[in-house]
Amino acid sequence: MLTEKQYKLLLFINKVLKETGCSPSFDEMKDAVGLKSKSGIHALIEALEERNFIRKLPHKARALEVLRLPKLKPSAIIEEEKKREQALQFSAVEIPLYGKIAAGTPIEAIANENEKIAVPLDMVAKGQFYALTVEGDSMVEAGILDGDTAIIRKAENANNGEIVVALVDDCEATLKVLKKEKDEILLIPRNSSYETRHFSPERVKIQGILSGIIRNYH
Repeated sequence: MLTEKQYKLLLFINKVLKETGCSPSFDEMKDAVGLKSKSGIHALIEALEERNFIRKLPHKARALEVLRLPKLKPSAIIEEEKKREQALQFSAVEIPLYGKIAAGTPIEAIANENEKIAVPLDMVAKGQFYALTVEGDSMVEAGILDGDTAIIRKAENANNGEIVVALVDDCEATLKVLKKEKDEILLIPRNSSYETRHFSPERVKIQGILSGIIRNYH
């Protein structure tokens, strides 16, 4: 298996060759792998050549050809990637908490820009998000319980089967499964004790799609 610096240099050489058709300079290679001397780069190139990953082209100064790439990453690279993934997973950002949303009888969702909640960064990586506190039990069969915090990605459109924040008659918001039919919008609960509600399309506006749920156990 290659060392970390051998692996990084090989990938860098391969990348530059594909992009430019020319081998990188020694200074570029030093910067790419974090070495201070050209002798260190010479040693890495010799090691890669001995293992048949690259070869020097004859009659051309500083000309290299990549013969193959390793199938396995060095353990140091793997550990570094794991640490980055873990750091990203446990990093947190703040998003607005917009009051309460009904998961039973609809209740007005009150926006409060001054109140924030910290959520894992990987839950809100793409798009704009806000949070709502769930009230009621109409979505329990979808694993959404009373008191949960729903993380919502802002959206004005959604697909059938997605759990959405639906604003009804411009005054009531509810968290339900969306189903669009030809002449009406269905807001479907995930609790057999509740009935599906039917609305004409002009009465319903989509305000977001459920991205995740945060639950406190206390």
